Amino acid sequence: MIAGIVAVAVAAGAGYWWGARVQPEKQTAQAKQERRILYYRNPMGLPDTSPTPKKDPMGMDYIPVYEGEAEAAPSTPGEVVISAEKVQKLGVRTEPAAMRELDRVVRAAGRVEIDERRVHAVAPKFEGWVEKLHVNVTGQPVTRGQPLFEVYSPELVSAQREYAIAAQGVAALRDASPEAQASMRQLAESSLARLRNWDISDAQLQALAKSGEARRTLTLRAPVSGIVLEKKALSGMRFMPGESLYQIADLSSVWVVADVFEQDIAQVTVGAPATLTLSAFPGETFSGKVSYIYPTLNEQTRTIPVRVELPNPGLRLKPAMYAHMELAAKGGSVLTVPLSAVIDSGTRKIVLVQVAEGRFAPREVKLGARGDNHVAVLDGVREGEPVVVAANFLIDAESNLKAALGSLSPETAGAAPAQTATSAVGHRGEGTVEGVDPKANTISLSHGPIASLKWPAMSMEFTLANAALAQKLKPGDRVAFEFVERQPGEYVITRITPHAGH
Repeated sequence: MIAGIVAVAVAAGAGYWWGARVQPEKQTAQAKQERRILYYRNPMGLPDTSPTPKKDPMGMDYIPVYEGEAEAAPSTPGEVVISAEKVQKLGVRTEPAAMRELDRVVRAAGRVEIDERRVHAVAPKFEGWVEKLHVNVTGQPVTRGQPLFEVYSPELVSAQREYAIAAQGVAALRDASPEAQASMRQLAESSLARLRNWDISDAQLQALAKSGEARRTLTLRAPVSGIVLEKKALSGMRFMPGESLYQIADLSSVWVVADVFEQDIAQVTVGAPATLTLSAFPGETFSGKVSYIYPTLNEQTRTIPVRVELPNPGLRLKPAMYAHMELAAKGGSVLTVPLSAVIDSGTRKIVLVQVAEGRFAPREVKLGARGDNHVAVLDGVREGEPVVVAANFLIDAESNLKAALGSLSPETAGAAPAQTATSAVGHRGEGTVEGVDPKANTISLSHGPIASLKWPAMSMEFTLANAALAQKLKPGDRVAFEFVERQPGEYVITRITPHAGH
């Protein structure tokens, strides 16, 4: 009897424990069953919903949205509201707008050029003939004082004779009256000045005064050390006064002139450090400073030349070589946001400001200078306000951001209501594949009329929601497709299948 009583007690206790455990699970299951499904949403965040279960083009199931999970209405007109669960799934990340030094690097393409101040022309100041050439090759290096060519000139011979006679006369009149000596010295000095004005060297004048004999030809020498860039002198040719027979350039120092775009020129200053790389010397850098900013703008390229001077030991830098220049541009402390926070629609620029948990307000902003990772904000955002820097597009897809943007300006008050996410679904068409670009994730279609948008038949390019959509398609295939407008002017294909009759 005792054993029976114990067995009954054990059974009763087990039944009570089992009932206590199962009862909450039943209640939870019943609660889930009682929750009503409002609709099914696209798993990729596209503005596409369905009243019944379905799969997207990649085979992923649409996600059910239960009653009570739908976003609450915005507390302020224009706000975008997304549940905390979706914010976490979308990977939304924010960063506060902050004051910072907007440093950046200005990059420009340039070229090596000859220093204009180091180019010299050899142009005799008298008429004559070229008798003999000592330097007869363009590109030949020469040193200062090296003979270039010999010339014959009747004027030069006459001037030499006058100077020789005057020099002899000065010597002969040593015992004459002071007036006669002064007159002869004046004649000698006049003849000497004439020869010097013709760039006759002092050594040649001293030899002439010593010998007292006029030479038929005279040797003209290089005025500087450098490279012969141009040689017009030919043996036996006649030349006129001022005619350039040689051009010699000193290439020990060169210029690098880079074309800086108009929007970057305000950040470039004289004296700014510059780093240059040349294709001819991979892995090697050259350092210099900006020496001059040209005052003119090239109307065709919208660029302004900037000059950097570089030493050129060994003449490694050749004129006309291409160079890539990086200029360190520094700006003052300004209010900035990350570049990824800006949504540029083409007509205006928007950032999403997180005003509360799960609540985002679109703000139209006025931007200033751009850095490598941040951009200056002149108006629209205050310091410390958190702005969305990741998942901007997904927030656009999860909510109807277009409608929120429409409330930002009074001009849109009389415009037609923005298309809701549900009404955006349903743009369908048929056409022929003209081309697929996997890298750009686009497809070109020649389609028939689209009744829902009142489009005529035409050829245009669409963005693919996923590259797998067109993986098996090729030009010439007839297809049926569905698409949505992700943002003004951008149409995204969410479904595309070969035509049934193809």
